[in-house]
Amino acid sequence: MILLVGLGNPTPDSNENRHNIGFKIIDAINQKFALSKQKPKFKGLLTTGNIANKKVYAIKPLTFMNNSGICIRELIEYFKINAEDVIVFHDDLDIDFTKIKAKFGGSSAGHNGIASIDKFIGKEYSRVRVGIGKPDKKVEASDFVLANFTDEEKEKLEVVINNIIESMPILIDKKLDLFSSTVNNQ
Repeated sequence: MILLVGLGNPTPDSNENRHNIGFKIIDAINQKFALSKQKPKFKGLLTTGNIANKKVYAIKPLTFMNNSGICIRELIEYFKINAEDVIVFHDDLDIDFTKIKAKFGGSSAGHNGIASIDKFIGKEYSRVRVGIGKPDKKVEASDFVLANFTDEEKEKLEVVINNIIESMPILIDKKLDLFSSTVNNQ
């Protein structure tokens, strides 16, 4: 079993925020792979189904970014999923906009959602870091990540999310480097 996690904040005015890219990816996965209807469970919105002949669960934590780990720990304990089988999608300021980097383990690099997950399940899980770019000097990082994508950015983002979706079988097989290069070179 694989657990796919999309990080974001659950308020309606957060839907188009840069910080909510994880939610957008989970929504696209749910739609593309016809996963089950979202159900409120484990302090999140949970779906289930199959991708590349593997059973997957996909969740959008409703605990707000800073407490994402609570939801994830409850879910993996209930379904007996190993932390190594968790894949988290999240925004990253240190990566150019529309680029992704998939990696296993590592530091939270100041991302509060990742820090929360690290606290509750450890660091031995995969992350798909989706580049949102850096703000110009006049904007604080916290304000930048909580701001909405521009219309132009949304169009480019749609392409990236589609590339991620098309490459999901590679990710499900945990071929992280191949997944990154495939998505970035499409």
